[in-house]
Amino acid sequence: MKKVLQILMLTAFMISSMGCEILEGAARDLSIEDGVGNENNKPALTNKEVIAGLKEALTVGIKNAVDVTAVTDGFLANQEIKLPFPESASKMKEKALEWGLDNQVNKIVTTLNRAAEDAAKDATPIFIDAIKNMTVQDGFSILNGGEGAATDFLRKKTTNELIVVFAPKVQTSIEKVKLTEYWGPVSKRYNQAMSFTGGDKIETDLNKYVTERAIDGLFTMVEKEENKIRKDPAARVTDLLSKVFGSLK
Repeated sequence: MKKVLQILMLTAFMISSMGCEILEGAARDLSIEDGVGNENNKPALTNKEVIAGLKEALTVGIKNAVDVTAVTDGFLANQEIKLPFPESASKMKEKALEWGLDNQVNKIVTTLNRAAEDAAKDATPIFIDAIKNMTVQDGFSILNGGEGAATDFLRKKTTNELIVVFAPKVQTSIEKVKLTEYWGPVSKRYNQAMSFTGGDKIETDLNKYVTERAIDGLFTMVEKEENKIRKDPAARVTDLLSKVFGSLK
């Protein structure tokens, strides 16, 4: 009889322990589902918050990137994004330097960058419009994708459309800074020389060159801003950014 009582008591104890574990597990699951917290004592994130937080991060990044590029020397003085003399016209540059046209070459480089700086002023709404259709799946992939993941997403999804929309802005900027006034005489002289020697003439599309380089430079700066938000709590300038990026390990 004594052994029977011992077995019954042991069984009751095991059932009681298992019940506590089940209840504790259910409580943990409920708290996560309700957005109260998780096992790391960090606030749970809803799908809506993840997407909104990533869009906000990109919006902040875009605004900051435009603020530092759409000013005098924003491109020209930044070696990361400065537009060099077009690679497609490298032979023309070499000849121009041989002819003593150093000043003209420098003016071309300067005005290429001035065109990018001027066009960047109109970039903010174009980029922001491009982030509107981010999906939940995209969002969690980006959130956990590490440095530059949000910018890479934006680059892959929007570059072609951005080029189409941004090109007219660049064309206007090229005219505004009078880039072709510096480019024209040098390219004309070079092409005339090539007509005598049988060499290839230069037919560089300045609008295409500045457009692609300006967009690429802006993406570079957006990525820097994104990575600041990921790494530095001080760069998370809103409560939502703090919650979303603070949830990362």
